[in-house]
Amino acid sequence: MSDRSVSKQKQEKRWYTVLAPEQFDRAKIGQTVAEEPDQALGRTIETTLADLRNDASGNNTKLTFRITEMASDTAYTEFIRHEMTRDYMRSLVRRGSSKVAAYVTGLTADDYRVQVQPVALTTKSADESQEKAIRRTMIDRVQAATAERTFADLADSVVEGRLSSAIYNEAKTIYPLRRVEIQKMTLEARPAEVAAEEEASVDL
Repeated sequence: MSDRSVSKQKQEKRWYTVLAPEQFDRAKIGQTVAEEPDQALGRTIETTLADLRNDASGNNTKLTFRITEMASDTAYTEFIRHEMTRDYMRSLVRRGSSKVAAYVTGLTADDYRVQVQPVALTTKSADESQEKAIRRTMIDRVQAATAERTFADLADSVVEGRLSSAIYNEAKTIYPLRRVEIQKMTLEARPAEVAAEEEASVDL
């Protein structure tokens, strides 16, 4: 390939500004380059809550977005994952205390399938029955929150810390807790994908 052809290819590539969804105020989360707009569809962009809101307190929260629409020089995204950093989660663990985790999959009020992973950290070592009761409380609270909220509202509740606070306030009556975090929330399927899966299941 000649230098001229390579140069032409580079000139044909365009930069697109990547924006967060409306629920995150269409904040700029980065840039991506592509020769054709469709090439950028499906790409994922990871940022921190700190960068998104210019607030250092969000350094421990990673957010992932997926490009779903292209327009002019702009790429629009959907929110697909919230995750606390590993270093932060490790820093919460103390010797002589218990870490109680749960994995909850459910449908939101607008039929998005999500998986939510709450984690509770106790002040001292809890026994097996106490851990079981804390885990049950976390599962029940997450299932209720998921069923009651749209996907956007659930994401806001997780990102803003409201869901973890609700779990903390309920579970601390079982055993003293130091902290509750939503370690991860992941979008597993959109409504159309959920409907297609259900239809395929009925056909089988």
